[in-house]
Amino acid sequence: MPSDPEPGTEPAAAAPVARKRAPRRPGKPDAVLAEAVAEARAGLLEVVSEDEIGNYVGAVADAERLVTHRFASRRPGYRGWFWYVTVARVPRSKKVTVSEVGLLPSNEALLAPEWLPWSDRLRPEDIAAEQELQAQEQAEQERAEQERAEQEQSDREQGEQDLSGEQLSESTGAGEDE
Repeated sequence: MPSDPEPGTEPAAAAPVARKRAPRRPGKPDAVLAEAVAEARAGLLEVVSEDEIGNYVGAVADAERLVTHRFASRRPGYRGWFWYVTVARVPRSKKVTVSEVGLLPSNEALLAPEWLPWSDRLRPEDIAAEQELQAQEQAEQERAEQERAEQEQSDREQGEQDLSGEQLSESTGAGEDE
């Protein structure tokens, strides 16, 4: 049941809806950071050797006071990839800080195929081969169990014959010296 506002009070006005602003992406890189190619290369050299770093490719502004420099990769097996070094600085400072270093593929890079779950990668012949192998293993196991059971039965029968032969010779006295 809705309650009526008390006399003398006004209903609360709806709070204005705040619009979310899209993040601002500068079109032009920060001048200090764009010039920090030597600092970016030095940061990259802390992670990889000089012979794995190729030519400087360029810089891209990621945000205000955040720039990513790219270098060609000469790492074996990574043809068409680029090293990237993201650098930043605090406002009113000229000191450049290396934030992140990594390796990214270009359009010409050799990439692994898209990952598929194991269940989707199975082919009918894979399943048939596995089932056949399991059936062979089960048949071998059953054969071994059957042989073991037959051997135990044979041993029991042999033991019973030995016992009945001893009992027969004891009752007839065939085993006694006269």
